Amino acid sequence: MARLSRQTRRKFRTQRRLKRPVDNGRMRLSVFRSNKFIYAQIIDSRQGVTLAEANTKALKLDGDKKEQARAAGKLLAERALAAGIKDVIFDRAAYRYHGRVKALAEGAREGGLNF
Repeated sequence: MARLSRQTRRKFRTQRRLKRPVDNGRMRLSVFRSNKFIYAQIIDSRQGVTLAEANTKALKLDGDKKEQARAAGKLLAERALAAGIKDVIFDRAAYRYHGRVKALAEGAREGGLNF
């Protein structure tokens, strides 16, 4: 049997932790990070519907990638609050809670999301 990579194991570990609290009705804040941009969306896992989204590609901001991620987090929080969502579960997938992912989470918290 082949060994799983470190990233794959981290991804499975994160997914396993998220499966338990989905039953409490919280929405999932999912993050995807590419080399240039970071994308975030709030998903209703029961229905499989995206309720709010934000990304740095659409913002077209200048500056540091961390600052762009923080701005995307604030925009996502604003859109989520407009949709009536305040409590979410942070799904960082296989990404470490560091750098741009951390900046996005902090921006979302500053915007009013609770996770």
